[in-house]
Amino acid sequence: MEDLSNYASSFMDWAVVFVPKLVGAILVFIVGLYVINYISSLISKGLNKKGIDVSLHSFFSSLVSVGLKVLLLVSVAGMLGIQTTSFIAVIGALGLAVGLALQGSLANFAGGVLILVFKPFKVGDLIESNGQLGVVTEIQIFNTVLLTPENKTVILANGAVSNNTIINLTRHGNLRVDISMAIAPDSDLVKAKKVVMDVLDSHEFVLKDPAPSVNVLKVGDGMVTLAIRPYATPEHYWDVFFSVQEQVREAFSKNGVDGPIPTRVIINKP
Repeated sequence: MEDLSNYASSFMDWAVVFVPKLVGAILVFIVGLYVINYISSLISKGLNKKGIDVSLHSFFSSLVSVGLKVLLLVSVAGMLGIQTTSFIAVIGALGLAVGLALQGSLANFAGGVLILVFKPFKVGDLIESNGQLGVVTEIQIFNTVLLTPENKTVILANGAVSNNTIINLTRHGNLRVDISMAIAPDSDLVKAKKVVMDVLDSHEFVLKDPAPSVNVLKVGDGMVTLAIRPYATPEHYWDVFFSVQEQVREAFSKNGVDGPIPTRVIINKP
C-alpha cells in the first residue's frame, strides 16, 4: 500500500506539472492552425489584389501553410518538454532520408516551380499532357489538376508534366476544327463546296478570322472526301465539331448533294 501511495503521489506530482503544459500545447496547436489558415487566406487575397497570376495563389498558400505547420509542431513539442534542438536534428535527418527516398516528389516540386516561372500554361487553359486533355483547375506544389471534357478530375505529377510535351490549346485563342465528310463521286464539287461554305459563314460559333476552308482531302473508294476546316474558340470547339456536321448534312439533302453509296465489284472468273 505504501508503494501504491508513492506511485499515486508521484503521478499526481507529474500530472500537476504536465497537464497544464499539455492543455497549453493543445490550445496553442488549435489556435496555431487557425492562425495559419488565416495567414494563408491573407496571402492568397494579397496576391489576388496585386494582380499576381492566379496559378501562384494555391502554390504559395500551400507552401506557406506547410512551412508554418512544421514550425507549429516544433513549438508544441518544446512546450511539452521535448528538446527542440534534438528534435530539429531528428527532423533534419529524417528530411535527408525522406529526400533521398522521395526524389520523385522533389522532382515534382521542381517541376511545379518551372511551370510557374516559365508559364507554359495557367489556370483556365485547355492543355494536353501525358495523354490527358483538360482544363487546368489548379497548379499545386507537386501536382497539376485537370478537369476533362467528361468532368473527370485528373491529377498529373508536375515532374512528368514539365519533362514531357505540353500542348496548350488556349494560347492562341482559337482552334482549328478538323471535319471530314464524303459525297458521291459524281456530285457537283463546286456546288458542294459552296453549300459547305454557306453553312460555315452562317454558323454563330465559326470564326471569321482565321477564315474557314473547304478542300478535297481524298478521291477514291467510291467517294470524294471533303476536308472542312472551320476555326472556333476552345470553349466552342465541340459545338462547332458536332453542329457543323449536322447542318452540312441537312444542307446537302436540301441542295441535292448526294452522299457516298458503298459499292462492291464482283468479278466472276471462269
